[in-house]
Amino acid sequence: MIKKFLDNYDKFLPRWTVYTADMIVIVTTFFMAYFIRFNLTLDFDKKMLLIQLPVLIVIATICFFYTGSFKGVVRHTGFKDLMTIFNAVLLLALFNIALVSANKITHLIAGYTIPKSIIIIHSLLSFVALSFYRLLFRFLYKYVFVKKKTAKNVVIYGAGDSGIVAYKVLVNKQEQIFDIINFIDDDPSKVGKVINGVPVISRNKLTNEYIIDNDIHEIIVAIYNIEGAKLRHLVDGLMELKVTVKIIPSFEKWINGEFNVNQIKKVKIEDLLGRVPIEINNPRLNEEFKGEIIMVTGAAGSIGSELTRQIANYDLKKLILIDQAESALYDLQQELRQKSIIGFNTHIADIRDKERMDFIFNLYKPTMVFHAAAYKHVPLMEDTPYEAIKINVGGTKNLADLASVYKAKKFVFVSTDKAVNPTSVMGASKRLAEMYIGCMQKRSNTKYITTRFGNVLGSNGSVIPLFKRQIENGGPLTLTHKEITRYFMTIPEASQLVLEAGAMGKGGEIFIFDMGESIKIFDLAKNMIKLSGLRYPEDINITITGLRPGEKLYEELLANGENTIPTYHPKIMISKTRELLVTEVKTRIEEICVMNLFQNNDHIIAKIKCIIPEYKSNNSKFEVFDQNGIKPESPAKRTGTVATNRYKDKTNNELAVS
Repeated sequence: MIKKFLDNYDKFLPRWTVYTADMIVIVTTFFMAYFIRFNLTLDFDKKMLLIQLPVLIVIATICFFYTGSFKGVVRHTGFKDLMTIFNAVLLLALFNIALVSANKITHLIAGYTIPKSIIIIHSLLSFVALSFYRLLFRFLYKYVFVKKKTAKNVVIYGAGDSGIVAYKVLVNKQEQIFDIINFIDDDPSKVGKVINGVPVISRNKLTNEYIIDNDIHEIIVAIYNIEGAKLRHLVDGLMELKVTVKIIPSFEKWINGEFNVNQIKKVKIEDLLGRVPIEINNPRLNEEFKGEIIMVTGAAGSIGSELTRQIANYDLKKLILIDQAESALYDLQQELRQKSIIGFNTHIADIRDKERMDFIFNLYKPTMVFHAAAYKHVPLMEDTPYEAIKINVGGTKNLADLASVYKAKKFVFVSTDKAVNPTSVMGASKRLAEMYIGCMQKRSNTKYITTRFGNVLGSNGSVIPLFKRQIENGGPLTLTHKEITRYFMTIPEASQLVLEAGAMGKGGEIFIFDMGESIKIFDLAKNMIKLSGLRYPEDINITITGLRPGEKLYEELLANGENTIPTYHPKIMISKTRELLVTEVKTRIEEICVMNLFQNNDHIIAKIKCIIPEYKSNNSKFEVFDQNGIKPESPAKRTGTVATNRYKDKTNNELAVS
């Protein structure tokens, strides 16, 4: 019965009940004040007490209604509630003193001559009693009557402001009991001190023995604005312990400026990037996209879908979404409809189909194009150069040409760091696309802009989802080389940067981003194992498989001979490339698109290496064409086709392009 009452106290314990309880406390403590004042005896005028009590209740009612002290939710009583009670009691005391003093002159209320010592004693007793019964109720609700989950023993790493905020949020959590065992801090001046009754200990005491002895369930990292590299180093050490590691978000991510216990999450791999994510808050984006008809290709992909989500927030005239992946595009369509996004159209289309794309361009006449459609898997494209050239070069050419024909204002191309000093067919195909766009910039009123960045965490086919699947399957994790490194950024961050480039670009730029330090994939794999609550190599091992065809040990953001010029944002730069021989480069890229129809890989790759002299194949069968004097064989004649002329790989045909 009591349990039912407490569970439904909002129904059974309305404000008038709290008010009644408060008045009972006021009357009781008034009697106790007299009892204490007269040496713990009843040797005082009881008739006078009975005259004073009704007046006292009226005054207390006025004071309590004025301050609203009885309106607080009793089971959530906190410091502010106690301050409200203090104000009510203080107001009652002052009111009493004023009334008693006035009554000595006016004699309006016969017998209302309360000694000031009684008023002071009564105030102290009232405040203690009113506070005590509220806190007692809160304690009983939380620890005795209400059904709770098993209490969690927690250690908070960080005894600063963030740690104290985390402590308050945890101890006030109603649905779960958290027992804060210790604060941990690296600052020697804080070690040995006590915060809210919880001792602060040093990091070196945090061992597996300590975890076991104190039955610690979680370590919560609560350090404000910690840099990625420091966080990674800290978490690396903590994950060696047999305990769950969680982290509170940065202040900027608190909901409405307040921190909620539900925001405490397990450390994610994104938290260990080793750099501070690039933040952009450019009001020009609203002006740039207002009233525009924007087309996004590859809209159902990782980058394309996030671009779509962000673009949809602006005041567009129309949003056109293009992708050849039917199911993925359908999912995106349903997501946008569920969010009540209007003014968008989805089209199943292949960017390699120029007639189909021409129809869509003619139908909507987009004013801005964000081109994110591409083949990106290095080993697959190394096996099928035909497809890499057809979509990454031919598809980009189709869109770039149509953007010019239909007078689009801007064309933003999403490239990759693999286009820099390419060692793979995929990277070379993206570099060709960059070069073609550079040529179009010289021949069109459309502004052509390129963005170039590294790997995107969680994107389709990236290493993170692969490692997650391998961990779910019990391992091992497969890694091509122990020393391989990559740059990483998050999907929202990458998409935001693409939009920013679209807004600030004047045409002809290749935007690159400061991605911090490159991350060793071997370390990334070990961290993912630890974040899954497993141990390397005891639970899950890592197998080295060898570099795949076309794969680099490390990526670059600038090609040989390139340098950068700054922009308004310290993390965004513009690559200053060598000038292209526009007519020759454009012609040769167009030739490659035609030659690609005959699907002679050797012939095509040799041609590409001539146009991109820095393209040196790595761990690939096409390395042979990097050696002087070796020429590709003539394409075999096929029924119904005409063989192209033998292409001679002569150094005097090379172009001075980057």
